[in-house]
Amino acid sequence: MQEYGSLIALLLTTTAISLTGVMAPGPVTAVTITKGASRRNAGALIAAGHGMVEMPMIALIWLGFSTIVSAPGVKAAISIVGGIVLLWMGVGILRSRQQAVVERREVARGCLLAGLTTTVANPYWFVWWATVGAALIANAGAWGLLGIAAFGVTHWLCDLGWLSFLSWGVFTSRRVWTPGVFRIILAVCGVVMLGFGVYFFVAGAGLLSL
Repeated sequence: MQEYGSLIALLLTTTAISLTGVMAPGPVTAVTITKGASRRNAGALIAAGHGMVEMPMIALIWLGFSTIVSAPGVKAAISIVGGIVLLWMGVGILRSRQQAVVERREVARGCLLAGLTTTVANPYWFVWWATVGAALIANAGAWGLLGIAAFGVTHWLCDLGWLSFLSWGVFTSRRVWTPGVFRIILAVCGVVMLGFGVYFFVAGAGLLSL
């Protein structure tokens, strides 16, 4: 039987690795900034949507799903579909930025769905779980269901903490956001989404040509 001291060490490692992943700029970060400009708790809701996808993924990987996700054809399909979704979201942000300046409440809506959508649309999320995440889950599995549950909760709390802090910081600084600044922020976030969308689509198409 594994010692609980080792489980604590694993959870500390999980915390460090998880924070590195969630703090890296990406689609979830962009949508958190966009929503956080109008809603203080946007990060928590986005993290909840993120977790709705992530918890089942942890369970599936524990059951051996990582080998399927790692297949070249599956990775290509995920990358292409994810790229298309991110392009759609980026265009949506850019098209609505003028009206959003006037109706900021509309921007604040759909945080839960935004967290879920940006997670599923990000191919790197699948790659991370098929590699780094799978390795951590394999180690946590030594403690059975307890280890897997402890790992899942620890990882999600890192997401919750960072995204909540990010949206809180954006929300509390909104006083200095003139309509012009707000339009620029939305435009930047939209362009970021488009950039990731193009990158993932091209990467996926490249995998199909191999």
